[in-house]
Amino acid sequence: MGRGRQKAKHTKVARDLKYYSPDTNYGALQRELTHSEDAEPDYVDKWADAADESAPAKTFAMTFEPQPSYDQAEELVPEIPVAIQPDVAEPDDGSDLEPERHRNARSA
Repeated sequence: MGRGRQKAKHTKVARDLKYYSPDTNYGALQRELTHSEDAEPDYVDKWADAADESAPAKTFAMTFEPQPSYDQAEELVPEIPVAIQPDVAEPDDGSDLEPERHRNARSA
């Protein structure tokens, strides 16, 4: 959107806000502005009575068990069997590197 259209929209909104006055609910405004002694305080801790004052505070470190040492960790890991491949003798003539060239050279 160009600056001209943006400015026109802004002007339109500003004009609407300046000249349009919605119906004001003065009763609600008065209730909001008057202070009542029966009202709740600004901050109410809803969990204050649920907390046990005599219990020690738990910290993050107390909730988890310590990590095992390196030696203990090796004992915990199961041994994984490894399949051993039989030794396969590879040809030394280089036929496995470029099979197409060797086939064509032999047939020619």
